[in-house]
Amino acid sequence: MNYNCFSPNMLKTYETCPKKFYYRYIETLNVPVSSLPFEKGKKIHALANYFLKGVNISRIETCLSENESEVWQSLLDNPFFKKECFQSEYQLSCKIDKYWVGGRLDAIVHDYEKYYILDYKTGSIPKNPKYDYQTMVYLLCLDKFLKTYDSLSFVYINLKDKQNYVIEYDQNLKSQYEEKLISICNKISSDNLYDTVNSNCKSCEFNKFCH
Repeated sequence: MNYNCFSPNMLKTYETCPKKFYYRYIETLNVPVSSLPFEKGKKIHALANYFLKGVNISRIETCLSENESEVWQSLLDNPFFKKECFQSEYQLSCKIDKYWVGGRLDAIVHDYEKYYILDYKTGSIPKNPKYDYQTMVYLLCLDKFLKTYDSLSFVYINLKDKQNYVIEYDQNLKSQYEEKLISICNKISSDNLYDTVNSNCKSCEFNKFCH
């Protein structure tokens, strides 16, 4: 199976359950799910994008709930969010071996030649952020896009706990990331059945007709 570009969500889905990957990305089935748990995150991401692009958001801020206002203020107070914006809601992709990987970054900020990928989380950060597919894909893409820089880091901003998790990119991580991405892309491309069901079936949107 060939794809123009593998996104972090595609890779996560396949690793979680190849059968779920099959339904979502090959059969392209869309099962209606409630969007309520994601509404706050969507609002904060949209507001952050407008803010970083210099849009007057004073009217939009008045529409936030008390909890959303607290979360938004937490982001405004974050030292990484205060750095100079390079790009916001930016689509990036790059070629790793014979595969293209990419996705949309929340924001890229910098202090001169020190660059930081920001990812805002209103819920929780990944269990293993250093080797999360989002971390790996985005750092590799920005590394190839920038070409030269003094330092490059990925910053998960946990707005719920007001904590930052920083991953500092280096050549050792670059080699590990490329190896891991090539490995899973090879598996996806050579898998003709996608019949393995791994876990979390009860919470899967395809559970009712999967078995």
